[in-house]
Amino acid sequence: MASPNLSKIFQWWMGSKLPIDHIFIPPEKRPKGIHQIFNVYFRKWIVHPIKRRIAKYYLLFLQKYFGIKVIAITGSAGKTTTKEMLASILRLKGKIVASYKNIDPIYNIPMTILKCTPATEFLILEFGVEYPGEMEFYLWLVKPDIGVVTNIYPTHTQFFKDTNGVAKEKLELVVSLSKDGFAILNNENKYTRRFAKKTKAKVLRFGEGGEVRAENSKLNNTLKTNFKLVIKKDKINVQLPVVGNQFVANALAAALVASVLEIDLSLIKKGLESYDKPEHRMNLVRLHSGALVLDDSYNNNPEAAKETLRSFTELAGNKEKIVVFGDMLELGKRQRGYHKELGKFISNLDIKYLIGVGALSKNTVESAGEKLNKENTFWVESEDKVDAILKPLLKKNRAVLVKGSRSIGLDKLVSRLF
Repeated sequence: MASPNLSKIFQWWMGSKLPIDHIFIPPEKRPKGIHQIFNVYFRKWIVHPIKRRIAKYYLLFLQKYFGIKVIAITGSAGKTTTKEMLASILRLKGKIVASYKNIDPIYNIPMTILKCTPATEFLILEFGVEYPGEMEFYLWLVKPDIGVVTNIYPTHTQFFKDTNGVAKEKLELVVSLSKDGFAILNNENKYTRRFAKKTKAKVLRFGEGGEVRAENSKLNNTLKTNFKLVIKKDKINVQLPVVGNQFVANALAAALVASVLEIDLSLIKKGLESYDKPEHRMNLVRLHSGALVLDDSYNNNPEAAKETLRSFTELAGNKEKIVVFGDMLELGKRQRGYHKELGKFISNLDIKYLIGVGALSKNTVESAGEKLNKENTFWVESEDKVDAILKPLLKKNRAVLVKGSRSIGLDKLVSRLF
């Protein structure tokens, strides 16, 4: 066993508070063969620590001598969408660099920083956390000028114990901001409202009662989301190229950051209306059969699932509705309870068919089956068994919501439907 001093030196070398899950590979994920193991650990223990330090000091240099503005976005849901919306707006004003898609932030943040040049004006980073200690690691690496917290929901509670643990981890971003910085907080989330008292930075809020808010949010006939964007006394109509009122909150967060950076309202509108939609997040497709499919298979957690289900029922209208629901993972001791709650929630909506996918979703199906017609509720262990049930149901007068996560593989199911 290594001595305490040696362990401290090793931890220092890897990066402040880097969780052990990113230092060592669990046996079940460890590659076979000495050569493969050597290559993996050489990157983990040599290449990445060097890259982190280069990125850390390079960014400090850019901030001090070239005035690059660094925006960090965290939250339980909506980080990527908020990032894409903000990037779309700021791109109209100057040169930007933003986080890569679908890469662990532990590796993503240094890679993204190293894409910057002295001409880069804005750097937008996602601070997604899965394990305790990750936020402190990010803040060792980066000193943001603006910190955004989209919301706090029960996610990764297997590692954070409960939602308070999630909030405590994400709060560190807000606490770290200087008095010259800005904390952009969701005024409709009880956890983020409390963050305002914990920071030296200037606090600005989005949502009802905040400096930036939305009025008259609704889906229109072209299956896009309309709302009136209100920034202090200014108002402008915005049409988001996506289905779902939950994206309005992401738009408000992006608009508030842009306002802090003194971007014109007309550019904020243009950026929001033309942002690149992330894959598998509320993407609407019509199949050859005429059936509508709403693909929200990127990830899944209790509160986001409820918002998606509400939007789906509004979107589908009078069509017969089918829900394919995948496991919500990393929820810890309450995981069965959360799945049962979602079953009750689904049973109170106008849903005709429910297909649960994964071990935990069996609880969702059983709970929903207490009210729904049990002949119309199904459960399968894995996504490859869904096709036999779903495909015969795909008719013109029906709409399907695929709600899950990549870890369950429901994105693969969506690909097979075309």
